[in-house]
Amino acid sequence: MSLTMTPLAAFFVLSAIGAAAALLVPAERNPPVLSAFGAASSAALLFAGAAGLLSGSSPSLTYWHFLPLGALRLGLDPLSSLLVLLTGAIGFPVSIFSGTYLLRYREEYDLGYFGLLYHLFLAAIVFVLVARDVFSFLVAWEAMSVLAYLLVTYENDKSDAAHAGFVMLAMSEAGMILAAGALLLLANGAGSIDFTAIRAAAPHLNPGIRWAVFLLSFAGFAVKAGLVPVNSWLPLAHPVAPTNVSALLSAVMVNLGIYGIVLVNLSLMPLHGTAPGALVLAVGSLSALIGILYATIESELKRLLAHSTIENMGIVTAALGAAMIFLAAGEKLPAALALLAAFYHLTNHSLYKALLFTGTGAAQTGSGTRDLDRMGGLIHRMPMTAIFFLAGVMAIAALPPFNGFVSEWLTLQSILRSTLLASKPLRLLFALSGALLALTAGLAMTCFVKVFAMGFLGLPRSDEAAGAVEAPRAMRSAMALLTAACLLLGILPTYAIPLLDHVVKELGGSSATGALVQPFFLVGPSGGQGLSAQFVRDFHAIGAQVGKGLLPGRGLVILLRGAAQNPVVFAISPTYGVIAFPILLGLTFVVFRLATRGRRVARRAVWVGGLGRLVPALTYTASGFANPVRVVFRAVLRPTVTEHVTEEVSEVFRPMVRREQIETHVVDRFLLGPAASGLRRLAGLLRRMHSGSVNLYASYVLLTLLLAFAIWAGSH
Repeated sequence: MSLTMTPLAAFFVLSAIGAAAALLVPAERNPPVLSAFGAASSAALLFAGAAGLLSGSSPSLTYWHFLPLGALRLGLDPLSSLLVLLTGAIGFPVSIFSGTYLLRYREEYDLGYFGLLYHLFLAAIVFVLVARDVFSFLVAWEAMSVLAYLLVTYENDKSDAAHAGFVMLAMSEAGMILAAGALLLLANGAGSIDFTAIRAAAPHLNPGIRWAVFLLSFAGFAVKAGLVPVNSWLPLAHPVAPTNVSALLSAVMVNLGIYGIVLVNLSLMPLHGTAPGALVLAVGSLSALIGILYATIESELKRLLAHSTIENMGIVTAALGAAMIFLAAGEKLPAALALLAAFYHLTNHSLYKALLFTGTGAAQTGSGTRDLDRMGGLIHRMPMTAIFFLAGVMAIAALPPFNGFVSEWLTLQSILRSTLLASKPLRLLFALSGALLALTAGLAMTCFVKVFAMGFLGLPRSDEAAGAVEAPRAMRSAMALLTAACLLLGILPTYAIPLLDHVVKELGGSSATGALVQPFFLVGPSGGQGLSAQFVRDFHAIGAQVGKGLLPGRGLVILLRGAAQNPVVFAISPTYGVIAFPILLGLTFVVFRLATRGRRVARRAVWVGGLGRLVPALTYTASGFANPVRVVFRAVLRPTVTEHVTEEVSEVFRPMVRREQIETHVVDRFLLGPAASGLRRLAGLLRRMHSGSVNLYASYVLLTLLLAFAIWAGSH
């Protein structure tokens, strides 16, 4: 067994032992046992994924000869290795977090049952990633969907959990049917269920079958990725699921939706024109904007993060769409850049979303609430949790030096490469997509400024927030690990890019490293490595070779040179930035101190309209902070007034008018609502046929037989 497959086998063995142990150990021992086995199995995944990426090989093994279908195989390629690595990177800290978090359920729910589901869920996710035939893939996908449903409905005595779980399972099954249709079409064309055989036969499929495969696979896998318009399950499932489950759903499971789209449309089947990529780009851009818009106006923290997941999956999908267009147009280098941006952002989102969900769980454990309107002031009572949560907020808002900045910068740079396309409609689509993604970035900043400011700064707005205590050490340790990963991917992107480039080269046929990470550490002052002497001297003057001789690699600058018709150079270096920022901050402080030397700072009470002190009722809430966004986007949100109550406060004051507004999601309003109404009307028409008359039912049967006979006779 290879170096890659050995830790993979260890993962499945540890998962099986962990699942068995969950049923055998006493209830009070279940959380630490789950934490230990979950962390150990996730560490095995880290080794397997890293070995698969670094080796560049695609090992596989046959685990069953199923005679009607042939050999069933498992294996790893660079794409699945990356997602296995991500699953381990998230599973490890989330398992550590779970050891303390699950104690809240020990009095009411069966922790052994949860531990069984937890290990089986991780195993099903990994089985999807390592399946190398249609049968294994679909069986593992179905198991993953059912286990996710059982985890979401773990608190089964709550009606909202049952509703959310039903919607999630129904949408997952619908997506499964569509995706299965796409894979079966490919298998039928190849005469085999093996992915290798499908990959060899797919170029010979006729255009109609290719279009059917694309539409079915994109619609089916988009459900799991949470893309608009099949995203309804995400904001329903997250608030009712345990927080550690929410972290796995948003940071791991949704990745499999992207994996399915890429597997079918870039790995198994070659592209057939730019139209599929254009559709993917449009859906991704709209998903990003709609997701962050609803996140910005939300005050329930887990539901807000669920909408944010839709946004981030939209950004990843938009980058994939751009890559598909560039590949179909023969522009391999821009396609490599877009693919790299997609996988970098997928990686980053997994890390900072897991950090924010574990931070939410820690904040709820310490304060008893996750409603931003009832939080506030937690930074004084939960300082370490606040620091780690701030890191996650900066990462998801794309602020340096954290990882979100790099991948969003790369995504926008890939959109700007549209000048290389000859088609004017495609260039217009790229321009609109860039505008939507820029608006998304601005709203994301607004959204997460609100999250941290209303949740952790200011005054506590409830008794729970006022009595908050710091989260337990295990929770803080998990958040610390995720914070370190977000920081490393933010300040050392020139080391992450070559690692992700293994996936890019396999799918796009071109390397992104050579175009993005110039070999400044490998050249002398006179140039070399394809770089002119003048180019090297210019960038040497601004520090591109700082660190040469001390650090390995090609350099610490991400640099993108335009084509001949657009010779603009775009460059960033988060590594040098994280060094320069403290220096500039220190110099600013020194200058300020020198300028104000001899002056005394006077502290006075805050003036609050004549009141003796500032009270929480006079401070901003999360709902108030987001109200300008509601006003600006009222045409999209179109809130419905559900309550209008007038109360007499006093004879000398005007009556109090209370209105409660509910925003009907734009997808429900324009797509799902009309479809449901149409089905209800159709059901009403069909119901009239049920008169209770046996003679009438017999006539229906006779008419059906006559119609069938007429059709048969006409065809012969």
